[in-house]
Amino acid sequence: MPRPTPAQLAYGSATVVLSTFAMLLLSQTRSGLGVAVVTMVGLALGLLVAVTVPVARVSRPSRTVRTSRPLAGSGPAGPARTRTRAHADSVQG
Repeated sequence: MPRPTPAQLAYGSATVVLSTFAMLLLSQTRSGLGVAVVTMVGLALGLLVAVTVPVARVSRPSRTVRTSRPLAGSGPAGPARTRTRAHADSVQG
């Protein structure tokens, strides 16, 4: 499981605090059970927000380069030409 990003932690924490505070004020609950329920709902809401925050993805170049045509100097045609040139230079020189 990947680690959460700082943005996910910030949004989730802010959601927990603000939503719990707002629900406690709006519900005007005084019992311990009511406070516990509101707290659990606030935590669940914060977790939901933290998980759904879009994560910026950095595109990384691939390590292997795949081309549809062979690279120059690779394959049987490349080294054969090199040997031919080397042989021609040694004969002429």
